[in-house]
Amino acid sequence: MTVDEKRAAKQKRVDDAIALTEPDRVPLCPAITTFPYTQFGHTVAECVYSLDAAEDAVLKYLETYDPDAATGYSNANIGLGPILELAAPKNYRWAGAPQHWVDDNSVHQYIEFTLLLDEEFERFWTDRTGWLLNDCFPRVSGLAEPFADLQLSTMDATSPYGSLSRFFSKPEVKEMLQKMWKIQELVDARNARLKEIDQKVYDAGYPLLVGGGAGVPFDSYSDFLRGTMDGMADLYDRPEEVKKFCDEQMEKVLEMIKIQGKMNPPGKHAFMALHKGFDGFMSGEHYQEFYWSYLQRIIYALVDAGMVPYLFCEGTYNSRLSFLKEVPRGKVLYRFEKVDMAAAKKELGDVATISGGFRNYLLNHGTPEQVETEIKKLIDICAPGGGYIFDIDCGMTDAKPENVEMMVRTVKEYGKR
Repeated sequence: MTVDEKRAAKQKRVDDAIALTEPDRVPLCPAITTFPYTQFGHTVAECVYSLDAAEDAVLKYLETYDPDAATGYSNANIGLGPILELAAPKNYRWAGAPQHWVDDNSVHQYIEFTLLLDEEFERFWTDRTGWLLNDCFPRVSGLAEPFADLQLSTMDATSPYGSLSRFFSKPEVKEMLQKMWKIQELVDARNARLKEIDQKVYDAGYPLLVGGGAGVPFDSYSDFLRGTMDGMADLYDRPEEVKKFCDEQMEKVLEMIKIQGKMNPPGKHAFMALHKGFDGFMSGEHYQEFYWSYLQRIIYALVDAGMVPYLFCEGTYNSRLSFLKEVPRGKVLYRFEKVDMAAAKKELGDVATISGGFRNYLLNHGTPEQVETEIKKLIDICAPGGGYIFDIDCGMTDAKPENVEMMVRTVKEYGKR
């Protein structure tokens, strides 16, 4: 089999599963997260600062385990270290940082805090640029702290060489701008290097499935603007503000989807992590109004743009299955972190493809025999009739190599039609 034939066979296997037909065997597409980097002679920290190290690990992983797609290898922030150091985010911790916040083999850690304060809503709606420059950016980035002192008046419209020129002439502002220019150079270089890695993965015989993304407006509101606790309270205390933001954000998401559809060939998977849609965070009524009504429109927009919505349902999703089935048939992929997979198959099996549900915990702490047993149970439940792709719940991190070997062998042998 040639490399092109190998890639085509893997792509067809995944495409058949998405189309709800039964492929020659269950597709094996585990989200690899940090596993390749620690397994093949590197640390996560090294790969966060070196795309050469990351490329070496990814290609060795593919050669060793031969999955049906290389998914998630950039999720460990490979190559982002120098950029993050210059940006100095206050809400982010990453492996290899000079401050040694996290272990060298840790995934990144997000430090959540409220960016939009209660007393700032009026300014947020009436002076968005001012709020972003003076309040938001300095709160979230050490690099952007000088913007807190940028104050303009109507007089500056006729005298731009006054306070504006004085501000941009400050030594700390000049240094900030120079670092911003350097960040853009590094971002461009990283993007070009990631394309090179993608090409090498493709040339090795592995389809590049993911080619876009989107996000639910409420996740943006809760994750970034208000934080989890305030975002939840706002559903009761200021629902009109939440709705107003979600409506505004939705227009931007839909426009972004149109652009992605024009840039990507048909069939690319658009990844979406669903952060706040899980059971128990909000009532069914709130989920319908503030979450699903937007998510459903995004799913249809992605399908209309020729992409496959690839939704990572984080948390427990048992009570949301009745919503998730209201999508175009044979066009959507749901990956579950925690759900009753038998119920998911029953509810969604004739509508959408399901994946996930296999516990990463077993790869980290179980035995090969336990891994084999659980995978066979999962395949027995989910594979009949098609519409199933094997994946794990939240990505491989500290997996034992012998357990990964058993996972691969079991899916490839037991998952045959």
